[in-house]
Amino acid sequence: MTAMSVRLGAAMVAVGVVVASAVVPSPASGSERDRGYSALIRRASYGVPHITAGDFAGLGFGVGYVQAEDNLCVIAEKVVTVAGERSRWFGAAGPDDANVRSDLFYRKAIDDRVVQRLLEGRRDGVRSPSDDVRDQIRGFVAGYNHFLRRTGGANLTDPACRGKAWVRPVTETDIWRTSWASMVRAGSRALLDGIVAAAPPVPAEPVQAMQAPDAAAVVAALDGASAGIGSNAYGLGARATTNKNGMVLANPHFPWQGAERFYRMHLKVPGRYDVEGAALIGDPIIEIGHNRTLAWSHTVSTARRFVWHRLSLVPGDPTSYYVDGRPERMRARTVTVPAGDAGTVRRTLYDTRYGPVAVVPGSFDWTATTAYAVTDVNATNNRAFDGWLRMGQARDVRQLKAVLDRHQFLPWVNVIAADARGEALYGDHSVVPRVTHELAAACIPAAFQPLYTGSGQAVLDGSRSDCALGTDPDAAVPGILGPADLPVRFRDDYVTNSNDSHWLASPAAPLEGFPPILGNERTERSLRTRLGLDQIQQRLAGTDGLPGTGFTTDRLWHVMFGNRVHGAELVRDDLVALCRQQPIATASNGATVDLSAACEALARFDLRVDLDSRGAHLFSEFALAGGIRFADTFDATDPVRTPRRLDTTNPRVRTALADAVQRLTGIPLDAKLGDIHTDTRGERRIPMHGGRGDAGVFNVITNPLVPGVGYPKVVHGASYVMAVELGPHGPAGRQILAYSQSTNPNSPWYADQTRLYSRKGWDTIKYTEAQIAADPNLRAYRVVERGR
Repeated sequence: MTAMSVRLGAAMVAVGVVVASAVVPSPASGSERDRGYSALIRRASYGVPHITAGDFAGLGFGVGYVQAEDNLCVIAEKVVTVAGERSRWFGAAGPDDANVRSDLFYRKAIDDRVVQRLLEGRRDGVRSPSDDVRDQIRGFVAGYNHFLRRTGGANLTDPACRGKAWVRPVTETDIWRTSWASMVRAGSRALLDGIVAAAPPVPAEPVQAMQAPDAAAVVAALDGASAGIGSNAYGLGARATTNKNGMVLANPHFPWQGAERFYRMHLKVPGRYDVEGAALIGDPIIEIGHNRTLAWSHTVSTARRFVWHRLSLVPGDPTSYYVDGRPERMRARTVTVPAGDAGTVRRTLYDTRYGPVAVVPGSFDWTATTAYAVTDVNATNNRAFDGWLRMGQARDVRQLKAVLDRHQFLPWVNVIAADARGEALYGDHSVVPRVTHELAAACIPAAFQPLYTGSGQAVLDGSRSDCALGTDPDAAVPGILGPADLPVRFRDDYVTNSNDSHWLASPAAPLEGFPPILGNERTERSLRTRLGLDQIQQRLAGTDGLPGTGFTTDRLWHVMFGNRVHGAELVRDDLVALCRQQPIATASNGATVDLSAACEALARFDLRVDLDSRGAHLFSEFALAGGIRFADTFDATDPVRTPRRLDTTNPRVRTALADAVQRLTGIPLDAKLGDIHTDTRGERRIPMHGGRGDAGVFNVITNPLVPGVGYPKVVHGASYVMAVELGPHGPAGRQILAYSQSTNPNSPWYADQTRLYSRKGWDTIKYTEAQIAADPNLRAYRVVERGR
């Protein structure tokens, strides 16, 4: 026994060890359950658990237990959602209520036995998902249920679900359903309303000629479903860091409430797995983080996750369609949802050989002659947990690339990584429908080509079997692009992504020539992307006001929270000059607005979104109103610097400023950001720095405006932030979970990191035993469930 384990054992005796007696078996199934479960949990500062177990079942048990301690209500509500029971427990205003629509979608998946079919998978003769992952899920379920049994639903401290009938023990099937729901977030879930609303025309409509869809409407309808998620990430190689080690900045932008919050943890099965980072609440494996020699993050990718198939319907029978000249009947399934006061809702939903029929009103309608079905390539993705598990076991970015090639599991995100050798990796190595250049040319009708080239939305000819997605020889499964057709770049300087496409991940070596379904190339980048690149370039040149050149984790943290507003850096001076010359403007509603006070507030604006920045909210509202209009054009040979000049002749510029002034009625235009931009925890309002990506802010924090009040509650933005260096003595650096570890207002970890974030503070990386033992707030306990 090592000296470290002796000290740890003594600490456990000092604080008391939680050991469960024999209990009623959990709903988890499988003969391995009889072995029982055991996990050592060491809670460090801010409630972050470091969990060690002898096997993956025990590891999952520890994760399920601590996540239930901190966020049981979130997990319980996720389970209600994927069980199709929101209407039953949370009510419904009518048959088209959002809860009813959600329940129809998930009950259809249950009726289709989606999860059961996923768990029947095999790859190369081996069960998929793997036994390790199945053990983790089984253990997670046992750990969650163990906490719930010990505590009792009536004794939960979180008022959100204390004593609620919808809180129940969970099953492995429940957790697999939540995983599937995450996989299809950017596919079937984005089309949820269109799937449950799809119905054949009654009476039959007259024949209509094929018309080009309203591309803007289609993109807005589908991309709106992905609102609330985004990210920044840097992978820094040896030429970008002062110590020549790899570094990673992780900065996912996710919702601050609900089912898509991150949870910090450190998970270890000695000799097999040792990873620190964060996962979405309810998931048993680290999804963003680092091991000893490799770190990675994810950003939401621009690639599309589904394709449309345009169906040519059989005359007089709108539920039959032709394939190669032969009719095929759609499969009709009636789904029933008990909707409380709204009664029982029954709806017939339709499937085809390609997938469900869906509609986008005004663009993809179901008529007497035409319908549209969708293939969601993540609907059969059972590879994600195995992929993240093996990612955590990789030692460098080359091994990471091999994991990506083998599993092809990332559902809708890029990967940005770096290793201790100083090599960085970018890849949109995600699950993407196999729409090659050749397939697009042969199978996307001419009317839909502009939609595809402009947005990546592919509409294939569903009347031809040779227009199905097909198979790439190197792909993990049929229907997706294989690794050879996905954009990947290794670099020894840097790679980055801020939710634009793959094209400019490395400005020195742009990624070009890929199918439009992956994203656009040689097009204007967002202000946030441009700022992210500019920050790196200035740091490497030493022109950003920080000491020296290159990155340390301290300088990386300062860059992350420098809180520059790139849109204002580009146009503020011209905007002030314009409004001083023409101080009277007309708002969108026709009202006359005096801009004089706005001009002076913007003139004093320090071009940052720090707590003491004055006028930052005014510029943000100007940007949100569409005021940033450029006079010069984008130059693909200078993508970080163009465009950059305000179009002072465009009347929309002054109108947008007038609209901003109107929206801020009752709020001082020169108010300090920290006085009006907050997150509310109980009765306390915590000042929040950061701002909107629309204005060109890197550190995204989104607070909706409450008229006359300010911005009292964060709904989206910076969540888990990690700046880690992979040095010869192990990883080191800084991290924080901006909204804190627990959603329970009675938890000590409900707002502590949020207050720390407000001060631009941080927690340290705690990966090695020495780093963990040095934490002054370390508390250890063991959770055990003995087998029968």
